[in-house]
Amino acid sequence: MASQNPCSDKQRVIIPNKHGQKLVGILHECGTTNIIILCHGFRCCKDSSLILNLAVALENARISCFRFDFSGNGESEGSFQFGNYGAEVDDLHDVIQHFRESNRVISAIIGHSKGGDVVLLYASKYHGIKTVINLSGRYNLKNGIEERLGKDYLERIKKDSFIDVKKKRSASVEFRVTEESLMERISTNMHEACLRIDKECSLSF
Repeated sequence: MASQNPCSDKQRVIIPNKHGQKLVGILHECGTTNIIILCHGFRCCKDSSLILNLAVALENARISCFRFDFSGNGESEGSFQFGNYGAEVDDLHDVIQHFRESNRVISAIIGHSKGGDVVLLYASKYHGIKTVINLSGRYNLKNGIEERLGKDYLERIKKDSFIDVKKKRSASVEFRVTEESLMERISTNMHEACLRIDKECSLSF
């Protein structure tokens, strides 16, 4: 007879961020004090296949973890923004503080794609997390913009203050890129951010 999985307990947790928005997440409780925070990528959510697979792998290793939706994504409150790196770092900070106040130890933060950049930016601003893992986060955030928005994106956004990205083979708008959010992404220097990360922190890419 197979032993009962001590990590079968999944709890829906709602955490308010600094802007009063509700961040929705799922706690995979394995009864450990240590906990790992999982961060999803661009236009994704806590239920993406990669994040779910990571949560299951951690369950199998009997490690508690928490996966959540950044504001404006998935079930969390707020409006979606193209850049929003600073706000997502703030969201992650609020999540970490929530669990620290519950006497949990954050043993690692893991981010995929855009979430990979967010965990690095978090570690460059706040210290105390011993392990930071970036899965496929971009090194140069200027890369990939032209493919998504078109070659003349700077001229267009300067003219109209926004660009609407439409769904493939459809006239419907998938999301809007504002000038402010685009400039935030372009001006975010991941190399400089990584240089500010505590040398005691273990980084994995």
